[in-house]
Amino acid sequence: MTKARDLHRKWSQDKEYRKAYDELRPEFDIARAAIAARVKAGLTHDQLAQRMETTQSVIARLEGGRSKPSTQTLERLASATGTRLKITFEPRTQP
Repeated sequence: MTKARDLHRKWSQDKEYRKAYDELRPEFDIARAAIAARVKAGLTHDQLAQRMETTQSVIARLEGGRSKPSTQTLERLASATGTRLKITFEPRTQP
């Protein structure tokens, strides 16, 4: 079975793929951070949804990178996972 990281490595050689991926990077970063917080807290999607007073499908969309959550949603996620929300602005790297 092919792993996603192997496909990503292969596809990253394509200029259009890299451009599209870079445009979606902020969503991927948020999704990755949300997954890490949930896993570190030892929670399932359902448990996190209950703590956030939302549904499992909302958590799945958030972790799938298919939504742009508000800071209020991210604050609720932080509270539910026993973490704190930290937002930073960093200089862009030059290609």
